[in-house]
Amino acid sequence: MKNEILEEAWRVKDALAAKYNYDVKAMLRDMMERQKTSGHRYVDLSKPRRKTAVKKLAHA
Repeated sequence: MKNEILEEAWRVKDALAAKYNYDVKAMLRDMMERQKTSGHRYVDLSKPRRKTAVKKLAHA
């Protein structure tokens, strides 16, 4: 059975990997740099989250 969607995803993945000579670290460095300069907000998981206090509510 031929799956055109998967085949297209594989072609895109292979083209992207070839662009960076199959170097995952190079791909990630470029993606992180583009993310910084894109102007879009993103989640930074490298910093620890602030702990928030949770108040317990008394049941009436």
